[in-house]
Amino acid sequence: MATEFQVAFDCADPPVMARFWADALGYRLEGPPEPDANWQKSLADSGIPEQEQDDTSAICDPEGGGPRIFFQRVPEPKETKNRLHLDLNVGGGPDAPLVARRTRVDEAAQRLARLGARFVAATTEHGEYFVTMRDPEGNEFDLQ
Repeated sequence: MATEFQVAFDCADPPVMARFWADALGYRLEGPPEPDANWQKSLADSGIPEQEQDDTSAICDPEGGGPRIFFQRVPEPKETKNRLHLDLNVGGGPDAPLVARRTRVDEAAQRLARLGARFVAATTEHGEYFVTMRDPEGNEFDLQ
């Protein structure tokens, strides 16, 4: 049996990062644990001070297939290239014609730029096309 896992992002602003990645991946913001209807009540009931209530956030796949993604506030800024990055498969897969994959990737890059991502580079090699971008806090990811 495979081990379940979540992906964790260290960041400066967990709510902003959670909204960006939820939109980028088609995920949803994770709701509070039952029976609470809102986060503020749940966090207050758990004894979390108000000034710490935005220190974490999480998103999840609405269909339950993808991993949970957790965002946690850290004091230090990102300084170097990621050792791990996400590849978003938006191009339609290797069987789609290169021209069609390129169009889909470029459209996704434009959509994510409107959400706060920054373009880094477009690369064509070995019959593949991908675009490297940075999320709102500078974490690299690829669209392919």
